[in-house]
Amino acid sequence: MVGEQCFGGFCFIPLDGSGLKFFGFSEFLAGLALMVLAWTIADVRYRFRVRTAPIPLQGITFSVVTAVGMLTLLTDLWRAEQWLVPKGNLLTPGSWQALMGGLFFLNFVTWTWFAFIRPSTYGRHNARRFARTLYQFILKGSPAELAVIADELAFSAAALVRHATDWGRLKNYRITPNNEEREDPPKVEGYANDLLLLIADRRLCRVIIESSPGTALAFFRAMAETRKYGIQVEAFANNIVNEAIANKDSFLFHEAEGYQSGLIGYHKPLSQAMFSNYEMVEAIGTFLDPDIDGKRVWDAAQWEAYCRIVLMTFRNYVEKGYGAHSFVLYRAKSNIEHAVFDLYKLNGVANIAWEDDLQARLRVIVRFIKDAVGILEEKDVPDNLQLRIRFSVVRRLPIGKAVDDRSRLMAGVGQRSREETADFGRERSA
Repeated sequence: MVGEQCFGGFCFIPLDGSGLKFFGFSEFLAGLALMVLAWTIADVRYRFRVRTAPIPLQGITFSVVTAVGMLTLLTDLWRAEQWLVPKGNLLTPGSWQALMGGLFFLNFVTWTWFAFIRPSTYGRHNARRFARTLYQFILKGSPAELAVIADELAFSAAALVRHATDWGRLKNYRITPNNEEREDPPKVEGYANDLLLLIADRRLCRVIIESSPGTALAFFRAMAETRKYGIQVEAFANNIVNEAIANKDSFLFHEAEGYQSGLIGYHKPLSQAMFSNYEMVEAIGTFLDPDIDGKRVWDAAQWEAYCRIVLMTFRNYVEKGYGAHSFVLYRAKSNIEHAVFDLYKLNGVANIAWEDDLQARLRVIVRFIKDAVGILEEKDVPDNLQLRIRFSVVRRLPIGKAVDDRSRLMAGVGQRSREETADFGRERSA
């Protein structure tokens, strides 16, 4: 055994092999086994949270575990061989073990914090990792995994809407309001724009409707609160609505009427968030555009759900008194007109069952017309409404003058008719 040695004022003593030991290589292996077990049994939800953490948690975890493992092994070897260590109280064997054990424990606590306690959401520090991880899961397309990812997206909905670019009414042209050249957006903004396009994947939208409708509610509620209607959610909104109509177990069929669905039927949380804001529906533009091939096979129940959401938008349009031409409502009206395109099949049919789908679709359309007229009757006629009278003689005339001119015209036509009849009688007598 080597005794104390000094070199230029620094003294070294051999490490006591029989000293106190509370964190060595054996304790490290036991703790590592527990950590590996936790990492192994963690499902896709916690793996997604760890991969999207605001710090590179996987790399940090691997580095800390490797470093602590090597240092504990080297410390045990140093203790067994009783090699020299610096003399003094600056770093005692106990404090050295506490330092390594603390790093190992802190690493585990950090992993647990982001995986279980405080899930990470989209932000400036994890934009790239979040986009890359979400892209991998959606590209894989596993329904079981997408169901979990769809639920996790609800936590980041508000952040994605907040960071995304709001193009306003000029979003389809991708130009700024004053035709000013815009520099490349920050990474957090650019990734947010890409992610809004990424979540429009039909498989993900189908899973959102089936198992996580709250995610759609979070997105559209965030848009309503921030009034950012010009972000790139056209494809996402369109696919959500089409998948909801295609799935008869979706919110569109459960949020029907209160006497059918209870409290949810009265509140209609998701339907109200998506369709009762005409300004948002008009700005997005694709809410009420059904899939061309899909609507051909819709039955009466699905057309009824579609008419119900159109009426919600129409009611807000009337109540707020927008007045301007509505492109979305015009296209919705055209879609509803084609709901009974095969009505000619009823010609010549003597007996038809009440539950026949064609007849049921006709009842749905008639009910829609009555409800739309009822909404209009609840609102007084605006004072600035200009009536259009399709009569060539009185065109471009004020309403009062047009009526008087039309009355005089019809009176003149009647007078000429009576005179021509009298002349014809006199000629017959002669």
